[in-house]
Amino acid sequence: MSLLAAEQLDARHGLLKAVRNVDLCVAEGEILALVGANGAGKTTLLRTIAGAHRLTSGRIIFDGKDVTALRAHERVALGIALVPEGRRLFAGLTVEENLRVAADAGRAGRWTIDALLDVFPMLKARLKTPAGLLSGGEQQATSISRAMMTNPRLLLLDEISLGLAPLAIDNLYRSLTALFSSGPALVLVEQNLNRVLGVATRVCCMLEGRIVLERDAKLATRQQITDAYFGLRQQAPGEMRP
Repeated sequence: MSLLAAEQLDARHGLLKAVRNVDLCVAEGEILALVGANGAGKTTLLRTIAGAHRLTSGRIIFDGKDVTALRAHERVALGIALVPEGRRLFAGLTVEENLRVAADAGRAGRWTIDALLDVFPMLKARLKTPAGLLSGGEQQATSISRAMMTNPRLLLLDEISLGLAPLAIDNLYRSLTALFSSGPALVLVEQNLNRVLGVATRVCCMLEGRIVLERDAKLATRQQITDAYFGLRQQAPGEMRP
């Protein structure tokens, strides 16, 4: 049984249908890369799964339980966490305070402040620093750590390298190795195909609110993903090409 099963999801922004009849499953321990152009619906899909955006129709099953009607904080308590695009930290709170606030909303588990400082050692000297004074890379490390303090079973990562310098991105992905190898199931929205294909077990491409390509990441080629990205060669959701 899948850890997450999103069934026939529709979600809107006003009159715009941003997510259209999406079926998406995520297994325990899987790393799913979700790619697509700006406006394809990736962020709306993640926010809908997390409970931060209201769906129009469909349902969301998490660990065998229908969570469609649950609010975001209730989904966090069950083990779903979102690292939003733009980080959205509490700028006036210190790094430590941002992490402790999240811990109060989540589950008990292995991820504590000390454990996360081993993953993100750059934060050790910044614990008492207001989040608004951090560098971009430090803010992103804090945002991911804040989500991990809830001890999620499913972690949704939205554009974690956006706006960061190449060196900061390298450091961030190097630190994430522990999460990729032994952490929760991940859904990773990322524009850099080389990075996602290097860490993902499966890749899905969205176009105009729909999933138009779904493949094992080891079998997917850049050309196939690029074709789907620009709508040059579409396929039905879930269909595997030979």
